[in-house]
Amino acid sequence: MSDVDFKYELKQLGERVASLKDQIQTEEATKNAMVMPVLKMLGYDVFNPLEVVPEFIADIGIKKGEKIDYAIMRDGVPIILVECKHWNQNLNLHDGQLLRYFHVSKAKFGVLTNGIEYRFYSDLVQPNRMDEKPFLELNITELRDGQIEELKKFHKSFFDAESITNSASELKYSNELKQLLNNELTNPTTDFVKLFTRQVYPGALTQKVLEQFSILIQKSFKQYINDMISDKLKSVLDNSSSNIEIQPESVTEPVQQVITTEEELEGYYIVKSILRKKIVASRIVHRDAQTYFAILLDDNNRKCICRLYFNGTKKYIVIFDSAKKELKFEIDKVEEIYNYEQQLFNIVEFLDDPK
Repeated sequence: MSDVDFKYELKQLGERVASLKDQIQTEEATKNAMVMPVLKMLGYDVFNPLEVVPEFIADIGIKKGEKIDYAIMRDGVPIILVECKHWNQNLNLHDGQLLRYFHVSKAKFGVLTNGIEYRFYSDLVQPNRMDEKPFLELNITELRDGQIEELKKFHKSFFDAESITNSASELKYSNELKQLLNNELTNPTTDFVKLFTRQVYPGALTQKVLEQFSILIQKSFKQYINDMISDKLKSVLDNSSSNIEIQPESVTEPVQQVITTEEELEGYYIVKSILRKKIVASRIVHRDAQTYFAILLDDNNRKCICRLYFNGTKKYIVIFDSAKKELKFEIDKVEEIYNYEQQLFNIVEFLDDPK
């Protein structure tokens, strides 16, 4: 499965989970409707008991018959334990149960989930003892690109316990550092305030001075972050205005808000899926405008692959040829973009090597 396909399917699943959750009343329904589809997307056959064992028995000391919701197996040995709770349960109340199972199992990873939040644990601190803190946390309805990359490592096709463990340690401490920075910027500690105040204030650090600088430091960091965002946006806008588009359209109507629709994104993913046979998928990007949705090569307006016109009563895809002439095709459904594979191949080959 390509990165694009995996990301697209996860996004679709996240939207499905968000829409279904209020109708799900039990823990068993949470497992069936929200957790099992994730395991299936990760390449595991949830209906094969040699691969995914439901109600896996994990005897704990004198307590026999203790069961965990799922154990993902490889060569008859559990590699991942999955403990599930109802979607509205607070996972902070249940990590101790997974810890006990992990201790008596040969599995290297444990997952605690309520179908929306997923917490991934290992034994990075002490061998064969599950860490108190997860090395990866994600919300299936609000996934970031970096989290998708980490989640894909658990796919059956790519799973490598040693490789995941090597990156998990860095990921764990990186997450903790980000949380620490967030806490300090939101409510700075005395030591944090002193660290910066000493470097700019020559006087004695009295309680009154520290209180004043505590507020000043918060304001300064917020302003610094806002300035970085503004500079980035200005750079993008300057770069965009400096490039000349192929056959630019004059704007005669009042400026309106640009809204990217689900159909436009679906069309983008289809084009990207087609062209990954010819070029690296990361080179294909999109930019939305008021009247059309552009798909570009190398994020360059002068390398326009095609435009999608999906905002009117009829849908069109416009593909450019080597003479920069528009080839306009009317489509009824977004899936019909697959019918123009060869035209897309032709323009990308030309844009990639005009000679």
